[in-house]
Amino acid sequence: MAEGLRERKKRQTRQYISDVATGLFLERGFEAVTVAEVAQAADVSVNTVYNYFPAKEDLFLDRSKGVIDRLSRWVRGRPDGESAAGAVLRELRDEVESVSPRVGLMDGYARFMKVVHESPALRSRMWAIGQEVLVNLEVTLRDETGASADDPVPALMAGQINWLHGTVMMTIGQRMVAGGRPAEVSRDTLLLLDEMEELLSEKVLNYAVRGAQ
Repeated sequence: MAEGLRERKKRQTRQYISDVATGLFLERGFEAVTVAEVAQAADVSVNTVYNYFPAKEDLFLDRSKGVIDRLSRWVRGRPDGESAAGAVLRELRDEVESVSPRVGLMDGYARFMKVVHESPALRSRMWAIGQEVLVNLEVTLRDETGASADDPVPALMAGQINWLHGTVMMTIGQRMVAGGRPAEVSRDTLLLLDEMEELLSEKVLNYAVRGAQ
């Protein structure tokens, strides 16, 4: 269904407010900028800002929704014969090898991470997002395997698989903040992924293979 004029204007307004806020946060730091200042710079009311962004943190981490269900989407989209861990490893390698900004491999990501590191509120929100990723993945693994609610294995497997994603994202962030170039960080992260895969047990690597009997 084509996007209507009203929906398009709302999306554009939301993006504009987010862009203005991000520029202010990058320039002055997250804690130093108020929502009222964002509203003034964007030429909208404070209520309008909160209509689009329930919390100040949402202004800076406005793309977190795509991260929260990322691992679940990868697992659900795996082809026949591929395990849950295999799907995540494959997708991560694809993102890293293509030097994708979706995993932080872009110029400017160091500034973004610097703002996060300097803000307790943003660090707390990033931790909460990580927990949502983990919970979503566990739910997906239960659905995909038909495991019962009291079966601990999906939660254990989710923790192992989420470790791959979390470690890659943390490593990329640290390397970019330290002055790494996207292509260089990409090459080193691909080697790290190989080492991480070797640390996973066969049980993890062969869990939830699509089409397996």
